[in-house]
Amino acid sequence: MLSPNDKKLEKLDPFYRPSMSKQKTSAEIISEARNALRAVGTQRPFTPRENQRKLFGPASSRTPENRPPSSFSLHASSFESSDSRPISGARLSPLELKPKAPASPSMEEEPCLAFPKPPVDPAKIRRISSARARLFRAASQGALLPDRTLPPAESKKTVESKETVVMGDPMVKINGIYLTDSNAVGHLKSHPLQLTYDGGFSEIKEQEMFKGTTSLPSHLRSGGDHGKRRSRASLCSHGSDLSGPHTRAVSKADVQEKETEIEVDEVFWNTRIAPILHQLEKEENIETICAACTQLHHALEEGNMLGNKFKRRSVLLKTLYKLVDIGSDLLSLKLAKIILALKVSRKNLLNVCKLIFKISRSEKNDSLIENDSILESLLGVLRSEDLQTNPEAFLYCMGAIKFISGNPRFLDEMISKDAVEILMNLIKQINENTKKCGTCLPNSGHLLVQITATLRNLVDSPLARSKVLSLSALPQLCTVMGQYVADKDVCTNIARIFSKLTSYHDCCVALANYSRCYALFLKLINKYQQKQDLVVRLVFILGNLTAKNNQAREQLSKEKGSIPTLLSLFHTFYQLDQCAEKRAAGAEQCQAPRPRAQAEDVLIKLTRVLANLAIHPGIGPALAANPRAVGLLLATLEHKSIEDCEELVINTTATINNLSYYQVKKSVIQDKKLYIAELLIKLLVSNNMDGILEAVRVFGNLSQHHDICDFIVQKNGWWIV
Repeated sequence: MLSPNDKKLEKLDPFYRPSMSKQKTSAEIISEARNALRAVGTQRPFTPRENQRKLFGPASSRTPENRPPSSFSLHASSFESSDSRPISGARLSPLELKPKAPASPSMEEEPCLAFPKPPVDPAKIRRISSARARLFRAASQGALLPDRTLPPAESKKTVESKETVVMGDPMVKINGIYLTDSNAVGHLKSHPLQLTYDGGFSEIKEQEMFKGTTSLPSHLRSGGDHGKRRSRASLCSHGSDLSGPHTRAVSKADVQEKETEIEVDEVFWNTRIAPILHQLEKEENIETICAACTQLHHALEEGNMLGNKFKRRSVLLKTLYKLVDIGSDLLSLKLAKIILALKVSRKNLLNVCKLIFKISRSEKNDSLIENDSILESLLGVLRSEDLQTNPEAFLYCMGAIKFISGNPRFLDEMISKDAVEILMNLIKQINENTKKCGTCLPNSGHLLVQITATLRNLVDSPLARSKVLSLSALPQLCTVMGQYVADKDVCTNIARIFSKLTSYHDCCVALANYSRCYALFLKLINKYQQKQDLVVRLVFILGNLTAKNNQAREQLSKEKGSIPTLLSLFHTFYQLDQCAEKRAAGAEQCQAPRPRAQAEDVLIKLTRVLANLAIHPGIGPALAANPRAVGLLLATLEHKSIEDCEELVINTTATINNLSYYQVKKSVIQDKKLYIAELLIKLLVSNNMDGILEAVRVFGNLSQHHDICDFIVQKNGWWIV
């Protein structure tokens, strides 16, 4: 047996034996080489903030003659005094004028239908006439006749000290005086009255509304002719005895219930609404008027008088319309909020939306909009009104919402009030209408510009992005793009939305899985090849889709004409960049060149897409063997310095690195490897570490050839490698 010391000596290797490191397999070597193939990142295209709030910005493709105005005048006379429902235009069939008698006593009849009656007894007429004469004499002498004692069943259970009028079928009693219907109403015309009903009688109680104040104008108080119409309706309802007992009881109960509701409305109007309207008509102080408007809105809400069912709505609206001419933004917002709550339609809806739009154009008014919560009213218009009935009102309503969404303070409120859902529902309606008609509807493009611009602002919020995904909004937006290819403004706004969304992984995956988007983006690139603001975003989106998704790379490459389209765009903006560079140097041969920075931005995004596509083993070799693709990359690397265009040079070098990985016979990269090595020497001797790393990666692939190794030694660059 060996001792422990001998075992230690046995384990020791001779000093001259070289250490044997573990050899890597071919798969490991290839895997390490492939790790050098990497996706390239870049910044999202910059969108400058517009100096003025308008429906269409300065970069809009719409001419002033072909777009709705952002500036206009608005006065009280712009509103319609009547806000009835619009005429439907449907032809009605003529009525058959055939009198029909009730089939049976139990059949329900209208309470006010007049049927033939037997002649009145002459003695009864004489009694009524003599009673009228006694009443006139008593009134002229200032005396009142004693009240007639009513049967216990017909008397009221509670007696009030106020002036009381009881109207029966032919007679009316006022504090013991019996009047005919017409004389009673004449007696009541000068008083604001409340109508209540009990059994077969109608009581009208005087309301002491304004103690210590002046009386209300006649158009703001109840009673008068209205009371006359009410009493006639009551007489008519009680004068029909042609139906059976059961039907008569039900009909009578329904009428009394409706009349009671009207009474409550009139009491509330006289005590709560009319005094505020009177104050609005007489007051001149803006702050007091604004406070009264706030009080009015609360009162209408409390009395359940908002909406378009309220009987005195027209009187109320006329008063509000007159106040528009005062011209105060704060007051106009309060007026608009009440008017929208009253559910106006047609021209009045358009004008009130224009009023809010006009106020929201100034950023100084954002605090007023926030304090008055007008946003909820605007979203209510989009939610409840019909798009096809009043598209222009929707346009200015959306324009105001777009301005508001530009302020980050409103984002959370808008999202919490379901703004994303409402906007996507509008887009869905427009898509469906366009599909039905087979063509884009008139002015729908104007509205889509406002909707998509608002969505562009909203998707900055993580909650809004999650809602966009849950609503499957990305295919809907692609559909809009496809239907409105000719509308550059709509396409640009949607491209801005996608450029924001695809910066996040979940949204990027969702759009990449929608296979139709690739052909759509290529179609737009071909159509708007000279429009930098649109194509730079489309190429940025394609770069995001292909950054980490091999399926997206394959899908894009399989689209017909995809690589030629990208290379054509590359050539176009390379020429524009060269033209801008020559002009900057004083050359005059170029006509209407693009700004150099804009052209460079497109080239940066394009080289990123090519670098990402080259990662795919089925696409990279084809690109490496494409003379036009390699030629454009080398021309860019030749004419650009890393000091002037750092991102473009680094992206171009990364693309060449990905292509140099593929050792194929027809590779242009392999054929021009010495020329490439010459260009990369500039990076190796620069002070930019990112540029040096990219150049070293390329030399790592090219140094497999002996002529490249000799070149490095000749240039004294071996110590860097």
